[in-house]
Amino acid sequence: MAGELVPAFTSLGGVVLGGGLSYLVQYSTQRMSARIEQSKQNVARAEARRAERLAHLERFIAVAAEAERIAFDRPVDWASGEPWPTAAQEVMHRLWIAERMLQVLYSVDVYTAARVYFERLNRAVWDGVPNLDGLYAELDEVRGAFLATTRVALGS
Repeated sequence: MAGELVPAFTSLGGVVLGGGLSYLVQYSTQRMSARIEQSKQNVARAEARRAERLAHLERFIAVAAEAERIAFDRPVDWASGEPWPTAAQEVMHRLWIAERMLQVLYSVDVYTAARVYFERLNRAVWDGVPNLDGLYAELDEVRGAFLATTRVALGS
């Protein structure tokens, strides 16, 4: 009888060992698949986030260009209700919103540079442009600083 049990236990041991190894292989394969899927999701999320940041950056730059045009077109004397202040108010409102979105989406350095650019444009729009050449140079400087800071933040 003992002779008959040895092959049975050997067979049972082989089945248990084979089942255990099969379980370990399936478990590790499942974990690896989950890690790969998580990695793909992280990459997709990062790409979507970058696209969102670039879209808001583009919106800020476009509205800032409009604000520059508004500043240069500012009449010497204007009254509330005329076309220029209405257009200026609308553009500056959109610029303020675009600037706030940069605060949400970018680092403090980028937001600070955007804020300096916004404040200079805001002063030019509402206070006037006494010296066009000086304003061109100043806007080029703050715009350049903003774009350089953003370029660093985007890693390009």
